[in-house]
Amino acid sequence: MNMQSSKSAYILGSANAEHDRLMRQGAWLAPITERLFRAAGIGPGQRVLDVGCGVGEVTLLTARLVGPTGRVIGVDRDAVALAKARLRAGSAGVDWVQFVEADLASADADTPFDAVVGRFILMFLPSPSTVMRDLAAKVRPGGVLVFQEPSWPSFLAQLTHLPLWSKCAELMIEVFKRSGARTDNALGLFHDFQAIGLPPPDMRLEVPLGPDPYAHRWLAELIFTVQPRLQELGVPSDAIGDFNTLGSRLEQELYATRSYGAGVGLVGAWARTPVI
Repeated sequence: MNMQSSKSAYILGSANAEHDRLMRQGAWLAPITERLFRAAGIGPGQRVLDVGCGVGEVTLLTARLVGPTGRVIGVDRDAVALAKARLRAGSAGVDWVQFVEADLASADADTPFDAVVGRFILMFLPSPSTVMRDLAAKVRPGGVLVFQEPSWPSFLAQLTHLPLWSKCAELMIEVFKRSGARTDNALGLFHDFQAIGLPPPDMRLEVPLGPDPYAHRWLAELIFTVQPRLQELGVPSDAIGDFNTLGSRLEQELYATRSYGAGVGLVGAWARTPVI
């Protein structure tokens, strides 16, 4: 997902390596996102808008839920990511998706959607409720807005016995805060929906835990992504040591403590637009 502009706090960039990281992350998080979307009522035959779609992870997941009788439109500003998303959809034989290069709230305004979805989007917006209000206007009465955002506090709670993992998580939280992104997304989501006149959202929190190999390395990959920006943001990194050995040291800490790998928590929230 690329929202880089003077109004965006997006710090992760749009390099090929970042696109690859997003695909690995997407495959890992897909079951959690799918459970959220199913709970929110996304299903066969629906027309869905995926905002900030990037390389198409959430778009393709949603396409599987709505099936060939439905339609999914992914919107992003990153033309390179969209080209990759189109290739992925073509390779998968999913021809009921469309990818559009546009701002988040500007695509297909004339046709109401059954749902608008987004993952890891609102945290980077200076005024999430403003964008959500525009998006809600594209949803039919009784349709649903569904967003999934990271919960860093729930991740930190899993790391009390892991000093290096804790220091790395604290570094990433500081990076996001100094770049203007929001890290308190559970409370933020609860407020966002109500700020645009929707009812308090249904919410759920899942923290991925377990032996998945990606659970061991995702945090190191994320830190490598932001490493070039640390000095610019004034975020000290001495506490985590040599970047060249960070990945192996994080993994060794898990093995030494016989611990599971953990991911950042995913807070999901959804609410339906009023039926007049």
